[in-house]
Amino acid sequence: MQPNARTIQDELERAISKVCDEAVRITGAGRTDAGVHASGQVIDFRTASGLDGATIGRGVNALLPEDIAVSALEPAADDFHARFSATGRTYEYRIRHSRERDPLERHRELHLAGPLDLAAMRDASAHVVGRKDFSSFAAGPGGVRSVRSATWCEDGPRLRFQITADAFLRGMVRAIVGTLLWVGRGKIDPLTFEKIVAANDRAMAGPSAPANGLCLIAVEYGEARERHELDEADE
Repeated sequence: MQPNARTIQDELERAISKVCDEAVRITGAGRTDAGVHASGQVIDFRTASGLDGATIGRGVNALLPEDIAVSALEPAADDFHARFSATGRTYEYRIRHSRERDPLERHRELHLAGPLDLAAMRDASAHVVGRKDFSSFAAGPGGVRSVRSATWCEDGPRLRFQITADAFLRGMVRAIVGTLLWVGRGKIDPLTFEKIVAANDRAMAGPSAPANGLCLIAVEYGEARERHELDEADE
């Protein structure tokens, strides 16, 4: 919620409260900054309403603005918490690597026309996998996180960077992508990228990639893993 701007939380709480006929507060799996998208966001809320999930979902979607939609709604266990019950999160960063931009996708991807060394970017990405201190990529307090995978794939002219971790520091994914673009452009090599990861110094890493290319695509709820102190999810 923000005092001076519309937000996803504000719009969802307004719609859910109207359908359930009571004030409702929601909890999200993570926060996203302006310009960052979420196709896999998860929220939880409590209500005394006797309406079933399908009915609430239809009513909420009828009241939401066109840029927000609920894809599924179902009962949860009493101890379920959208953020603290999560065991993993996956973000995707999309880059259109071509001479021509796609105006229809401008809000969902970064357009880059210059050459990129994808092989070097893949080599460098391997250095973020594992349990490490990612302070070099934090927009604020640093900390240790467990990254399970970090991969690049080609989808025609689009490059997709997917990264999965137990949780993310604020700004972490965008800073990692921005620094990997240094690698792709030949400004640094994968070994230097590895040293940046180990330095725990944000000043050594590259600029954050623009928000529009980033999307939270999945939140995992599965077998319990060792819990660690979590900051807000990335972005």
